[in-house]
Amino acid sequence: MGRLALLSVSDKTGITDLARRLVNDFGFSIISSGGTAKALQAADIPVTKVSDYTGSPEILGGRVKTLHPKIHGGILSCHDLPDHQKDLADNGIEPIELVVVNLYPFEQTVAQPDVTLEAAIEKIDIGGPTMVRAAAKNHKYLTILCKSSQYDGYLQALQENEGQAPLSFRRDCALEAFQHTAAYDAAIVDYLSQQGDDSAQSDSWKLSGQKIQTLRYGENPHQPAAWYQTGATATGWAAAQQLQGKALSYNNLVDLESARQIIAEFADTNQPAATVLKHNNPCGVALGSTLAEAYQAAFDADSISAFGGIVAVNQELDAETATAMTKTFLECVVAPSCSEAAAEVFKAKKNLRILVLKDSVNGPKETVKAIAGGFLAQTSDDIVATTADWKVVTEKKPDDALMAELLFAWKVCRHVKSNAIVVTGTANGSPTTLGIGAGQMNRVGAAKIALEQAGDATQGAVLASDGFFPFDDSVRTAAAAGIKAIVQPGGSMRDQDSIDAANELGIVMVMTGVRHFLH
Repeated sequence: MGRLALLSVSDKTGITDLARRLVNDFGFSIISSGGTAKALQAADIPVTKVSDYTGSPEILGGRVKTLHPKIHGGILSCHDLPDHQKDLADNGIEPIELVVVNLYPFEQTVAQPDVTLEAAIEKIDIGGPTMVRAAAKNHKYLTILCKSSQYDGYLQALQENEGQAPLSFRRDCALEAFQHTAAYDAAIVDYLSQQGDDSAQSDSWKLSGQKIQTLRYGENPHQPAAWYQTGATATGWAAAQQLQGKALSYNNLVDLESARQIIAEFADTNQPAATVLKHNNPCGVALGSTLAEAYQAAFDADSISAFGGIVAVNQELDAETATAMTKTFLECVVAPSCSEAAAEVFKAKKNLRILVLKDSVNGPKETVKAIAGGFLAQTSDDIVATTADWKVVTEKKPDDALMAELLFAWKVCRHVKSNAIVVTGTANGSPTTLGIGAGQMNRVGAAKIALEQAGDATQGAVLASDGFFPFDDSVRTAAAAGIKAIVQPGGSMRDQDSIDAANELGIVMVMTGVRHFLH
């Protein structure tokens, strides 16, 4: 048959153009299976069906069609080994020079909200990965193409090298192929693990992704960085629409994810909410009767830190809010939508990144952190904040309004780096942060920072702590500043000391029973 190419693809983008060039320009004969053979026949491209080539029919509804010695012998034979050549000759097997295979759309299938386990299982490719891996293993003698984006490069390599793809090109394709099958298997593992126990507790754990873009640099200019998308269907920030502004940086994306997590706390409320964030910590979070009011309150909570910050809101950006945002330097603004009037206002700040993220609620199910010699994986801290299981442990009891204030403070506090203390009050009748103490080595220090930042506004304010109070000193410091109520997890052996202090000082204390350390 001369030069032999095997084409068997699920994604048929560009396959007929490639096949026509292979036949007409480079003298290839083509064997193909199933739908790919039909597509080539429909385009009047000469093709031999795999079943005709092997003499074996496709069986089990197409589950078995390329798993045959004439296919894999042709892929795996070493052209310079006499024993291999004899085996080919004895069995009527032709060496295959090109394998073009992409896999069943498993990730696209499981991304569908109503997909069943049975449907997902049927999209686990067997013959495809086998051919891809076999061809990649034997790249010394043949080329494997697993993505349509490689087709033009292969044809160009043939043109520039007297019809033969050079070894360096074949090696690069082999690497791409192994990455492709590794990512495919990781997607299957991820999906199946979600059908049972949490994957973060599995004996093995895989993470894979496709590069969206090379970033200018990482946290610092000397650190190369890239942005990867997990899954075949773009979700999260990969699905966000950037309306204007410079390309997103590594630090932008890290901060945007923190901002998303905060604003997700208020995604289901009808009341406008805004957060201003800097270096992974909120500078201010506020609700308001209008979005402009919420943004202004969040900005005013710490206007110095807000300079160069990230802003996230839970409602469509309007012109009034956009105008307020253009009065200071911001890095990014993200919202579920942006009105035409607001977009026009933002044009005055052409470098300001404006993003539309329609779904701020659904984030990663696990978090991963690299350490020397490995990594740590855990399920995300995404439990919904609610007062249902809170316990009032003091003699003084909160009314419904005070419980709502404490819930707001608690929602914010869980997104502040530990040790974290958040002081909140009201602005124009709506909750807002007044002071935030983040990332301190001791809780008293965090409390002092938050209370000092709040200043005189602490009179009648509430305080949230992400972890328990090991001593009563923070309670006494808060009461001295005028705090009227505290929400904290509880769980310390000395909880009673804090409760006694709160009773002595006449303030409310509520224990959530849930800790939210954020490191």
